[in-house]
Amino acid sequence: MRTPPSVAQTAGRSKVVAWALWDCGSTGMNAIVATFVFAVYLTSTVGKDLPGDTSPASWLGRALALAGLTVAVLAPLTGVLVQAPQRRRAALMLLTGLAVLSTTAMSLIRAEPAYFAMGLVLLGFTAACGDLASVPYNAMLRQLTTPQTSGRISGIGAAAGYFGSVLLLMVIYVAFIAGSGPNRGVLGIPVADGQNVRAAMLMAAAWFVVLALPLLITAHTLAPAADLEPMPPGQAGGYRGLWNDLRSEWRRDRNLVYYLVVSAIFRDGIAGVFAFGAVLGVSVYGISPSNVLIFGVIASTMAALGAVLAGPVDDRIGGKPVIVASLTLMIVVGLTLLSLSGPVVFWVCGLLLALCVGPVTTSARTVLLRMVSDGKEAVAFGLYTTTGRAASFLAPWLFFVFVDAFHADRAGLGGLCVVLAVGLVGMVLVKVPNHRLD
Repeated sequence: MRTPPSVAQTAGRSKVVAWALWDCGSTGMNAIVATFVFAVYLTSTVGKDLPGDTSPASWLGRALALAGLTVAVLAPLTGVLVQAPQRRRAALMLLTGLAVLSTTAMSLIRAEPAYFAMGLVLLGFTAACGDLASVPYNAMLRQLTTPQTSGRISGIGAAAGYFGSVLLLMVIYVAFIAGSGPNRGVLGIPVADGQNVRAAMLMAAAWFVVLALPLLITAHTLAPAADLEPMPPGQAGGYRGLWNDLRSEWRRDRNLVYYLVVSAIFRDGIAGVFAFGAVLGVSVYGISPSNVLIFGVIASTMAALGAVLAGPVDDRIGGKPVIVASLTLMIVVGLTLLSLSGPVVFWVCGLLLALCVGPVTTSARTVLLRMVSDGKEAVAFGLYTTTGRAASFLAPWLFFVFVDAFHADRAGLGGLCVVLAVGLVGMVLVKVPNHRLD
């Protein structure tokens, strides 16, 4: 096995900051586009009088499902094509640019049903580009770290993403959303025809551009030319290369493939906690919609804090104990929340859940990094993204199964806890080296 690139030993603080800033921009923009602003605008305003029996929310789900399928198909190929470090910058630049352009185009989506389909296309396309961009981005982590610092630096990147969401949400809210009447925010942009939301999309795109530029400009300096590997010709060659890598990794360490499946399950459980937390806060625990937005800002801050605090622990004892402990606490808190009621319970338990999300997110990456063979991290992260998408139906499915079975929204928490528990049991059985000594 080759010695890790020396650049990982010498990467300066400025390069780590540039790497983390990209996550700050990407996660912040995604929070505005896919969660809090544009998706809500699309389903509640643009598609309000949509003809037909299918609801706007259902169409949104179909669009995101199609985006997820696209990622599942293309992520392995992306991993093969950016296996050589020098190609990661080009791929990241292309995917970042496409995400920015599609977000900018969202400013053209007026509050009319005729624009609904195009809005869905732009939203799904942006989501797919963001997920695919995570393949070369995550693979760069090896070029920035040593086995002793990967947990800390991964935690910094995850924390930057959470803080990016908080900062951009606050900026968008104050500038474009706050207040009442025909004009909103300190900029006084009209609500008519969705002008304030459309302007917010331009702000979100500009945010990503500014924060992504440092990494896009400097990424080519992270890897030595000696790491360049022959690229398989064409798409068919890319998949042949992927199949060869899979067979090689399967023969070398089947435990890695097992970890990819297990991590997909518990990552989907975490995604479910975020996806349905606000809904349950309003419908079950008596939180007002405006307070849910405030809760989201604080919860993102708690998740970032958890990621930073867990980084040094990961470096000291390994990522597996961090993940196991965090998932265990999430299940205990989830069951507690399931059995109690009231806004105070939601705030306390919800913030505890958020605090655990950061450690799981950052340690899941470092565990994969420590398990994969040198030079194959891009392929591994492509599979990491693909398996995550392949399992993305589990949490929503079990959530609604439990709600329907027990005729109560609260019961959906039980479904999420089941997904987390399956991931926890699987993670206990994974064999992970604490440090790579090769």
